[in-house]
Amino acid sequence: MDSSPQSATTTPTETTTTATTTATTGTTTTTEHPEPLSYPIRRTCPYTLPEDYRELLERPTPSRVRLPSGKLAWATARFEDVKAMLGDNRFSSDLRRPGYPLMMDHQVPPPEFSTSLVGMDPPDHTLARRAVAGDFTPRSINRLRPRIQEITDEHVDRLLAGPRPADLIDAFANPVPLLVICELLGVPFADREFFLRTSFILMNATTPEAGGQATGELMGYMDELVTRKEQVPTDDLLGRLAARRGEPGVPDHRDLVGMAFMLLMAGHETIANVVGLSAMLLLERPELRSALAADPSRWPAAVDELLRFFTIAEIANSRVALEDVEIGGVTIAAGEGVLGLTVAANRDPKRFPDPDAFDIGRVDRSLAFGFGAHQCLGQHLAKTELEVLLGTLFTRVPELRLAEPADALSFKEYHVNYGLHTLPVTW
Repeated sequence: MDSSPQSATTTPTETTTTATTTATTGTTTTTEHPEPLSYPIRRTCPYTLPEDYRELLERPTPSRVRLPSGKLAWATARFEDVKAMLGDNRFSSDLRRPGYPLMMDHQVPPPEFSTSLVGMDPPDHTLARRAVAGDFTPRSINRLRPRIQEITDEHVDRLLAGPRPADLIDAFANPVPLLVICELLGVPFADREFFLRTSFILMNATTPEAGGQATGELMGYMDELVTRKEQVPTDDLLGRLAARRGEPGVPDHRDLVGMAFMLLMAGHETIANVVGLSAMLLLERPELRSALAADPSRWPAAVDELLRFFTIAEIANSRVALEDVEIGGVTIAAGEGVLGLTVAANRDPKRFPDPDAFDIGRVDRSLAFGFGAHQCLGQHLAKTELEVLLGTLFTRVPELRLAEPADALSFKEYHVNYGLHTLPVTW
């Protein structure tokens, strides 16, 4: 594992200039802007903030980055700027709007995205979110917790009964969150093996064709499942929504299919990647495991810090301005795209003292779940899963250890959700 920060991909001293007219005085000043860095930014070490993120944090105002399409977008990196942008409804999440910062010109927003909560704006987003929010409240998730515990224990049993060494990603981090989201959505037991297999293909796809085929299969299945729920409603999230079809804000068939797909992706891959990275860190930090074993009540704080420290995804924090908006000292014009770089914001030293240190004593909240109208709906589920999965794993297998040097581990450096490919362990 390369523990040294990544070098900047462009020369920081290269600059461009723009003329700015001061409204009150009418005077014109010339402002230098650094040459745009390239985005996405490669993450070569899970513990170290890449140098390009660090440079964006140190700049006095938001600045532009160059996307793979060659186009420019604004990037907010400082905690307060990212929070302000995400909390401002003058920025749209709709990928179909002109100027939205798509990574590639030919990128077509998938229908499962644009018809889901992630791609909606108020007031449609407000109504749709309200329709499903009841299944994600702390009370609802607490009712699900015993089942999360059962699924977790079953997979720890299988891990201990299986061969050594084992891949913790394949044996534990991947299947448990997937089965939990299947439980929430109401996927029949008979279909869950299909979900495991197809989701694994999608998560590890190395070509657009492979990913597209897996997406198509999952969307086709979701379409059939929603149809079944509409015909015979069941006591689960999809069944309850199907039974309420026609009420204000309740998604119709097409939107419910898209919502189900996005909940599957958000509730599976993100949690699986955090579980893998968190297990890796704890396996390298025996003093942390000892502290948590001595006082299990500290697990919620540990989970919050793990989410801040790794911040595995930020692509959902992209927006396009609906009108001219001032953020952090610059004006983002209507129709311009902007990125909320939560990876950088959660390492902002102005918000988090000694931000590169892992400290379960922190009290400041991070932006790991976003902010504003689109703050992650499933955050209570995610935290509960991480507490149960990690707490159970290290309580039941205290002798768990890495089966190969940490430097040999392979990471999803350019993936939408940062994580490990494999995590070989033994005990």
